Amino acid sequence: MKNLILIRHAKSSWDAPLVDKDRPLSKRGIDDAHLVASNIEEHLPKSFIVWSSTAQRAKNTAYIFAENLSIPVDTITFKDDLYTFDEEGLENAIKSCNNQFDNLILFGHNGAITNFVNTFGNRALENVPTAGFVSLSFDEKDWKDIQKGTTETVIFPSDLKKYDPPLTGKPVH
Repeated sequence: MKNLILIRHAKSSWDAPLVDKDRPLSKRGIDDAHLVASNIEEHLPKSFIVWSSTAQRAKNTAYIFAENLSIPVDTITFKDDLYTFDEEGLENAIKSCNNQFDNLILFGHNGAITNFVNTFGNRALENVPTAGFVSLSFDEKDWKDIQKGTTETVIFPSDLKKYDPPLTGKPVH
């Protein structure tokens, strides 16, 4: 059995005139990444490997999750082929995972993540938002053979933000 956790990078900033790959996280992105990371530990397997896109926003998101989950930063593998917005590119990267590892956590980008989840999971998601967490399980023994799996857990920042009673309607953190 193989287990895959896909985490879309948190909200990035468009404030500075940078090339796409160098865009950092926005304040909201940083806050949302901490919020999701602090609420997923019970949904993680006991052991796993972590991969991240080399884009700055994905790396920063991975660092925030690592900090919250006590994952040594030097165990994160940064892969250029995860800087993809294409489901097929993401699929090829995932299917290249060494079979000695049954559990993979991957930080990447949309459209690739939403399309992958909808192709390989059993629950349709309109969109995996920034800092969104989706876990999938597959019955196959080899990563290269994964097909339709089961969407186990879906956690989005909006699911974790609590609201006051109707008096103010303002978010409470």
